Amino acid sequence: MKPTEILGNEHRVIEQVLDCLERMIDESQQQKRLDPQPARDAVAFFRAFADQCHHGKEEVHLFPAMEAKGFPRDGGPTGVMLIEHEQGRSYVRGMDEAIDAAADGDAAALERFADQGRRYITLLREHIEKEDHCLFTMADQAFTDADQQTLMEKFEKVEAEEMGHGTHERYLKIAQELAGRYGVTPRAAGHGGGCCHHG
Repeated sequence: MKPTEILGNEHRVIEQVLDCLERMIDESQQQKRLDPQPARDAVAFFRAFADQCHHGKEEVHLFPAMEAKGFPRDGGPTGVMLIEHEQGRSYVRGMDEAIDAAADGDAAALERFADQGRRYITLLREHIEKEDHCLFTMADQAFTDADQQTLMEKFEKVEAEEMGHGTHERYLKIAQELAGRYGVTPRAAGHGGGCCHHG
């Protein structure tokens, strides 16, 4: 398995939780209040699985490896991805800040959670599309077998040392629980080499 395939598998799990977030927002708008626990679970998932682990691998290892092969950061593909990662962090912060008041039925907070959430969903779906169909293809064409092996080893180190044992399983479980709660069909992948996988 290539490093980009691991990242692609992680994308499927992230998309699953984005689908859950979409239904969560719709439900909160109908009921005029937000169910706080699933909202907190989703925010925790996006911060740890999508950002710290997945985006962390890209920012610390994949993007610099691509730049070393001649892809420019300024005005180039990795630079665009980095800007979008920062935008995503801002939207997750916005959702997090609105949860408590939205759970109490505060109309402005409900609207803020919905607005930040919808912006995040749109951003990440388009971001994932770009990475899956453009960025990862460019990376695979540029990397030698030795490059791929080095990157795999770095990814494994992120999972084992930076995220810690059991993190992968914990966030996959959150993704599965949210899918069950909101009637979202789990997407394939996320096992056997996904984010924070041990073994």
